[in-house]
Amino acid sequence: MVDLLDQISWGTLECLNEKPDHPIGNALKQGFREDGGLYLESDTDEQLLIHIPFSSAVKINSVIIQSKNKPEQAPRSVKLFVNRPTIGFSEAADTAGQADFELTPAQAAGEPIPLKLVKFQRVSVLTIFVADNVGDTESTVIEKLAILGSAGDSFNVAEIKDVSKEQG
Repeated sequence: MVDLLDQISWGTLECLNEKPDHPIGNALKQGFREDGGLYLESDTDEQLLIHIPFSSAVKINSVIIQSKNKPEQAPRSVKLFVNRPTIGFSEAADTAGQADFELTPAQAAGEPIPLKLVKFQRVSVLTIFVADNVGDTESTVIEKLAILGSAGDSFNVAEIKDVSKEQG
């Protein structure tokens, strides 16, 4: 399980309802997401809709959605959608995702959120819908966003056996 940061197609990354001075890159990019002063923040209300495209299909094991410095603005209700790059706010609110959950305080502090691998295979686009936040405040803050999994079909080279040397 690795951080899939290198698999993100940055040119088509999109976050709807982000504040211009607190964009998605602050929470997603290496280096930026470790800086407590940089974060993603929603603009007109508490909802966020993030479309994360990958350069090739990936398998996702877990996600990190951290907001430990601003816990009252941490996301509460979150839905994840697979390969739905055109889904909008109203459809996301009314449709069940591949995963629907409420963040626990430990998860908002940075603990990975495990996902059912069978629902997150061959992912070309991961969409994250944040419906509301913990404190019912005007804006939602995400300090770190990480997608953990594997790129494409992978296998362990150490498990390859030389069958030509087997007797039988």
